[in-house]
Amino acid sequence: MPGYGISTGKKGMLPWKWAEDRLRRSRQYWIVTVRADGRPHVMPVWGLWREGAFYFSTGGRSRKAQNLAANPNCIVCNENAEEAVIVEGAASIWKDAAPFEDFAREYLKKYKWDIRGMREPLYRVTPRVVFGLYEKKFPVTATRWLFDANRKERAGG
Repeated sequence: MPGYGISTGKKGMLPWKWAEDRLRRSRQYWIVTVRADGRPHVMPVWGLWREGAFYFSTGGRSRKAQNLAANPNCIVCNENAEEAVIVEGAASIWKDAAPFEDFAREYLKKYKWDIRGMREPLYRVTPRVVFGLYEKKFPVTATRWLFDANRKERAGG
């Protein structure tokens, strides 16, 4: 983050658990998708951070779904900008029936709403890069985590 006075050392960087805790605790999330003409689209959604990815549902004909069908790249943010976690990744339709019951129980506990009856697509956002920004200690704690198919790597922001 050139120009922000961010520390170049690893001292003070946020642990991955910090980011995951905030992603799990968030009730509302912001999802940013891209329209076919390149204009961004942002909307709040309900969802769950679990097993290293973000899961959410949206109407199959919604703008979000149309955008993701054309371009799966998206950004998901938690609701608290003072302790922001920004997930850049790619969304795919999640059709894995085996863990769905665990997901549905967790969703019901969090939102008091049974998603089992919803017949709309479920999405899984797999992270490529995640940023953690803690406002009170911003220059020292700004952290970036890089992901690939095999491992998680932490690097300074």
